[in-house]
Amino acid sequence: MNAAEKAIELHNIGYNCCQAVVCAFAERLGIDEEVLFKATEGFGLGMGAMNCTCGAVSGAVMLAGLKNSGGTSQRTKVATYKLSAKIVDDFTTKNQSVICREIKGVDTGKVLRSCGGCIEDAVKIAEEVLDLKSV
Repeated sequence: MNAAEKAIELHNIGYNCCQAVVCAFAERLGIDEEVLFKATEGFGLGMGAMNCTCGAVSGAVMLAGLKNSGGTSQRTKVATYKLSAKIVDDFTTKNQSVICREIKGVDTGKVLRSCGGCIEDAVKIAEEVLDLKSV
């Protein structure tokens, strides 16, 4: 099963979008899935009842830090910010927004992408930008 399929499976059993994206990589990153699940719980539903960033793209950005950060030395911060910006840019190009409310068409009635589609996109972008296929 690839990471996108794993993430969709997790979402289908109740993980929020952020949890699904990040936890799909738990084994590859060597980080306990339950810890990741807890850390990402507040990022579901676009933080703040769909008013903020899509949980799937939030998860992909979280993966940038988990994969790239050098820890408290802070020597990797600028590089991680660049990776995060690339993730956000790629996601925006593909989905026209990173705001959950806009993607779901809450105000316009026009759904730009399903949650499953956002999860797949975030996983694939993270794999590409962060070279997570080889982790």
